[in-house]
Amino acid sequence: MEAIHPSAMETTSNLRVSVLDQSPVPVGRTPREALHHTIELARLADRLGFTRFWVSEHHNTNTLAGSAPEVLLARLGAETSRIRLGSGGVMLPHYSSLKVAENFRLLETLYPGRIDLGIGRAPGSDRITAHALNPHNTFSDEDFAEQLMDLRAYLRDEVVEDTIHAKVKAAPFTDTTPELWLLSSSGQSGLFAGHVGAAFSFAHFINPNSGPKLTQLYRDRFQPSPELAAPQANVAVFVVCADTAGRAQALADNLALQMLKLETGNYSPIDAVEKVDVSSLSADLLHRLAYHHQRIVSGTPDQVKEELTALAASYKVDEVVAVTITHDYDDRLRSYELLADAFQLSPTPGQNLPVFATAAV
Repeated sequence: MEAIHPSAMETTSNLRVSVLDQSPVPVGRTPREALHHTIELARLADRLGFTRFWVSEHHNTNTLAGSAPEVLLARLGAETSRIRLGSGGVMLPHYSSLKVAENFRLLETLYPGRIDLGIGRAPGSDRITAHALNPHNTFSDEDFAEQLMDLRAYLRDEVVEDTIHAKVKAAPFTDTTPELWLLSSSGQSGLFAGHVGAAFSFAHFINPNSGPKLTQLYRDRFQPSPELAAPQANVAVFVVCADTAGRAQALADNLALQMLKLETGNYSPIDAVEKVDVSSLSADLLHRLAYHHQRIVSGTPDQVKEELTALAASYKVDEVVAVTITHDYDDRLRSYELLADAFQLSPTPGQNLPVFATAAV
């Protein structure tokens, strides 16, 4: 971890905490249960005072149920009243920029001032599935950059002569727009985010190396936009918080082992903590297991708060996004409750209340 700049500590004195939920499907559970748990968790995050609740996009997997963030977000908006909701993220190369803009302008119309449009470039699956989603996907930076510029134009209602934007607009037409974020685990999207003046989220839970430097590169390349006058960034990390250090360690070991399983081609869902056994692992696999632990912040509430504050300071950000995956839903729920208590989160009454908060949906 890079040295902490003195001014960075000032940004973490009032650290904001958010949630990225991937709707995990553990052993013995169903996708329907996983999605209901996501809904319950969004309600909890709303009550406890978390800043955002993002949901992810994954395809062709039996371990994560969230394949269509825009559909799930429509339900979550009806179940919450103040928390920002967003995609973490929509994999833009799979789709039409116009359709993505329309999906999120519709969400913004339903829940004004509460919608984040997080965009990613990764397939969210394997290349074969990505081709099935969009046979014309070239996986090139040039095509992604063009799509991103189109998306920005649709969100802004830009009229660009001699282009499609002179004739086609993204409906519905509203006076607010979703907040645009670019997500990255490598840094390339940080350059795109800086170029278009969007916010940036680094996935430390995917890549625990070089994140602070790549986030600084985003700041260095940032160009102010009508939506964002100064760079805005956060860091997403696996978080496991428990009442005791022993329980937290067991949950973190189980999560790290799940990452190791996926890395070695074992795509089975996460199993119960009691079935974790690393005694038969080779030295090489134990080394990889240690690497995966770098993607996780775990411990008791005081330990987690200290580590997350240091991580945020190293990234020079004032917001962390917690990603928590456990076999037992109660452990996941408890982790977020303890996290909210550790940071003394509290919702602001009446803030960002949607127009249709009391309407039947």
